[in-house]
Amino acid sequence: MPRAATTSDAFNAVAEPRRREILNFLALQERPVGDIVDSLNLEQPSVSKHLRVLRQTGLVNVRRDGRRMLYRTNAEAIRPLYEWTSTFERFWRHQLSRIKKRAEAKEDDGPESDPIYKGE
Repeated sequence: MPRAATTSDAFNAVAEPRRREILNFLALQERPVGDIVDSLNLEQPSVSKHLRVLRQTGLVNVRRDGRRMLYRTNAEAIRPLYEWTSTFERFWRHQLSRIKKRAEAKEDDGPESDPIYKGE
């Protein structure tokens, strides 16, 4: 089965780790390409390529400020990613609660109930 184009949707676009890095970097404020290149230690052509994909999928917005192009994360376009991953967040919260309950139950039993402690 052929792989979907990276520009087909947000999920395909963020499948590439460097694009996720760029989105994280742009999350708090808009930045020019040069800042992205310098801060993430990536080559300028590579950053431009990734920004083009992120723009085409709507994950980043761009505005011109004189000669500079400033990029920022489009939070609304990221919403489907957030909603999908929040399903798994609930799963992990549930799993962590179960682990915590088990650990607390072992603490209540004391070390004497642990087979390793008894030498078994």
